[in-house]
Amino acid sequence: MEASTADAAAAAAGGEAEGPLFTLELSQDQKDIRDWVHGFAADVMRPAAHEWDEKEATPWPIIQEAAKIGLYGFEGLAQFFGDPSGLLLPIVNEELFWGDAGIGMAIMGTSLAVAAIFGQGTGEQIGEWIPRCFGTPDDVKVAAFCASEPNAGSDVSNVRTRAKFDEATNEWVLNGQKAWATNGGIADVHVVIATVDPELGSRGHAAFVVPMSEAKGISQGTKVSKHGLRASHTADVFLDDCRIPAGNVLGGKEKLDERLARVREGKRGKAQAAMQTFEASRPTVGAQAIGIARAAYEYALDYAKEREQFGRKIIENQAIAFALADMKMEIDAARLLVWRASWMGRAGHRFENAEGSMSKLKAGEVAVWATERAIQILGGNGYTREYPVERWHRDAKIYTIFEGTSEIQRLVISRAISGMHIR
Repeated sequence: MEASTADAAAAAAGGEAEGPLFTLELSQDQKDIRDWVHGFAADVMRPAAHEWDEKEATPWPIIQEAAKIGLYGFEGLAQFFGDPSGLLLPIVNEELFWGDAGIGMAIMGTSLAVAAIFGQGTGEQIGEWIPRCFGTPDDVKVAAFCASEPNAGSDVSNVRTRAKFDEATNEWVLNGQKAWATNGGIADVHVVIATVDPELGSRGHAAFVVPMSEAKGISQGTKVSKHGLRASHTADVFLDDCRIPAGNVLGGKEKLDERLARVREGKRGKAQAAMQTFEASRPTVGAQAIGIARAAYEYALDYAKEREQFGRKIIENQAIAFALADMKMEIDAARLLVWRASWMGRAGHRFENAEGSMSKLKAGEVAVWATERAIQILGGNGYTREYPVERWHRDAKIYTIFEGTSEIQRLVISRAISGMHIR
């Protein structure tokens, strides 16, 4: 379309043409926040990354530092999420996880529970529980989202944790075991996915807020010793006749009863609780994987420009230079998929072709591939813990597994593009 034609089209639509209709240029505010987060990642997270990976412990001092500057907390997350383009939250996550994925998850792990409360809770529940997920800069707290179980990972419809309503006490009684819960057992607020009506399968699920300090019958099980993300706490959570008030079901009991009644009548219900949360969070998770991949690429590039073998810099060999070129290309391609999905989600566009799953799938697989290439470029040095690329490789692997494995993402995409129930 020629410029004059574009101007005419804009005028016909009721406005003057002012610059390009499409741009990937970030606003000054987005750039400033990106640089601010990058500074924290470079100056605070990276120097501490190896220590906390070796400790396999929650880096409370660093979470507190993030809280003091406004990086960890409800107001900060609301600002990132409220960006009208939808890009600021993935930008922030990419920078944090460029700093260190384990510490990054310790800081951002709370956001999954927050997303569930914000997406499914009433206004009153949002106001009551989201601030408690973070605590205060002087007394920081974390939150946990508890969906997976020993026999319900990718198959979220197989959740066996049961929530029964006790009319006599006006309480919900929860029983079951949750697995792989980020911040499980150490969180002040746990959001627990449980089945209210097992006969309805995943459509009979609901999300419940369980405050650790008030509810009896909730306890931490075994802490998981992980391959990567070792600065982030992961554990089982046990619910043994755990009683919570009737109002602690997200969305309210009245709406839950109405929804279950519609489903029992054969009418269509909303997306089930766990998948609704994961669908919204997938592009952000993809951004985290991109941060890890970018860290590995940048490190390998600098190394290749300095390392000499056979009388020349190793980047002067096509095998190395082409590998780095491919790494850069794949990382940028993955970021564009993440940004597209993030923009679509913020603008209210449906993921007709599973664009959220595409972004997470591509980013996760690129992260694993790019970090492996970085190890290869560093050679023997890349295999040692004296260099960070082996840690980044360990951290990257989970991104092809959690919040939907690569196989599940491909299943979601294939169903979306075909309109068929592929199994």
